[in-house]
Amino acid sequence: MDETKLRTKSEHSAPLSEALDRTDKAILRALQRDASVSNVALAAKVSLSPPACLRRVERLKELGLIRGIVALLNPAALDAGMLVMIGVVLDRSTPESFSEFEKAAQKVSGCMECHVVTGEFDYFMMLRTKDSESFNRLHAEQLLYLPGVRQIRSFMVLKQVLSTTQFPI
Repeated sequence: MDETKLRTKSEHSAPLSEALDRTDKAILRALQRDASVSNVALAAKVSLSPPACLRRVERLKELGLIRGIVALLNPAALDAGMLVMIGVVLDRSTPESFSEFEKAAQKVSGCMECHVVTGEFDYFMMLRTKDSESFNRLHAEQLLYLPGVRQIRSFMVLKQVLSTTQFPI
C-alpha cells in the first residue's frame, strides 16, 4: 500500500489519526487556521500540486476527518457577547427523560453546545446572549420550561481566557 494513502479502519485497528501522514496533518493544520485558503495556496503550503491537494482534501472529508468548513463569527458584533455556561440536573435518569430534554435543548435560543456529562450535573449547555437582561428573559421564557429539569445552575462568563476550534495534530 502506498504510504501516502490512509488505511481504513477495516484494514487496521489504529485510529484514523494515527494513519495520517505528514502531508495530511499539514493540510488539516492549515485548514484549521484558515479554511478560506484557496486550493492553490493550500497546495503551495503543503508542497503538493493543486490536483493532488484537492484529492487529499476530498479524501479527508470522505473519511469524516473534515466535518465541514465554516466562518467563525464575532459574537459581540452580533449582539451575542455574553457567554453563559449552564449546569442542568434532570429529575429522572431514564432514556426517555434524556431524549426529551435533548430535543428541547436543541431549540433553546442561543444554545451553542449541549453535552451529557458525568458528576454533579447531567448536562452542560453553553449559550450566547446579548447581556444579563437578555439571559434573564431567556431563563424565564425557555430554560425554566425544559422538560425533566430538577435544577439549573447558571455561570456567566466574566472573561474568556481561551476559546479555540483548532485540534492539536
